[in-house]
Amino acid sequence: MGEVKELDEGRILAAVDHTLLRPTATWEEIRQICDDGVAYGCASVCIPPSYVEQASQYLAGRLPVCTVIGFPNGYSTTAVKVFETRDALAHGATEIDMVVNQGWVKDGRWEEILAELRAVKEACGEHILKVIVETCALTQQEKVKLCELVTDSGADFIKTSTGFGSGGATAEDVALLRAHVGPQVQVKAAGGIASLEDAQAFLDLGADRLGTSRIVALMKTRGVSNHVEKSE
Repeated sequence: MGEVKELDEGRILAAVDHTLLRPTATWEEIRQICDDGVAYGCASVCIPPSYVEQASQYLAGRLPVCTVIGFPNGYSTTAVKVFETRDALAHGATEIDMVVNQGWVKDGRWEEILAELRAVKEACGEHILKVIVETCALTQQEKVKLCELVTDSGADFIKTSTGFGSGGATAEDVALLRAHVGPQVQVKAAGGIASLEDAQAFLDLGADRLGTSRIVALMKTRGVSNHVEKSE
């Protein structure tokens, strides 16, 4: 993404949703993600729904717990997504990343998509909803239309990618999303963020959050701790 000068590591880490969504993830790995998220001052940990209650109890309010809904394919029914959302929040999640129904996007079923987004946002209440649109599967026209729908739905974020598709965040997509969502909607870049330089470039383009596991790993290899005492 080109050279980025004057890296602001604190700014980068504060935007990171420290993520582990691999299907084989164990509790020991999730606990390490939680410890690292606290130690490096991340925005949240983003983990599978099955670990939300355990992680929430373990963190005891030290860091927000984010989880995924309709993940990674997005084709669960609206009722299932609403149930998943309520269940996750009841077990301690405070942020929800929901995958849009990509088949409905391809069919142009815009009213149904908007209704689903509104239903999940209603289930979230005051909690944060991020809508994953999987930009690698979309045309430019579809990306712009989804920006409109996410804005109209009252969702808090539009998110580029699941990390399980054919591609992750790109500079072009982050800039496009930022340009077309309403001013109250934030942007999350996710998938394939491989370096601190890339992370800062996405923030400079208008991303507010970064979904990644690599940034904290890079900091650890450099022996850098952000500022917060690690949990025992």
